[in-house]
Amino acid sequence: MSPAPNDPDLIQILLVEDSETDVDLLREVMEDSRIHNHLSVVRDGVEAMAYLRRQGQYADAPRPDLVLLDLNMPRKDGREVLDEMKSDPDLLHIPVTVLTSSRAEQDIAKAYARHANCYVKKPLGLDEFSEIVRAVEGFWFSVVKLPPKG
Repeated sequence: MSPAPNDPDLIQILLVEDSETDVDLLREVMEDSRIHNHLSVVRDGVEAMAYLRRQGQYADAPRPDLVLLDLNMPRKDGREVLDEMKSDPDLLHIPVTVLTSSRAEQDIAKAYARHANCYVKKPLGLDEFSEIVRAVEGFWFSVVKLPPKG
């Protein structure tokens, strides 16, 4: 029996991603992880903010320990999500890893100016994608001391 999504011992990860392929790849990598985690997925920035603020259908959503955020999405993009998260006292402490296909120096600079905690370029192949996700996961959940839950 797998643990419940709100299990306090699980690492809660929110993936904000509109690409079904990238969601599937990340799920596959996370299922093989040695770190016990629960991956929640939302498809755009509007849903991300509702999830983070626990509004509507996300009223019982667990507070994420890490947000993996794509920049280019419909309705509200990742840049807007970063701006809202980092200006909200209840959300600003949640680490955000920008995980995007953009290599543009301007996007990188603007993400950090908006207080992203790190910026990772999505690789193209499954093996590279797995390596990157494991490195991000290892850094945030084995090396870094995260803020206390709640």
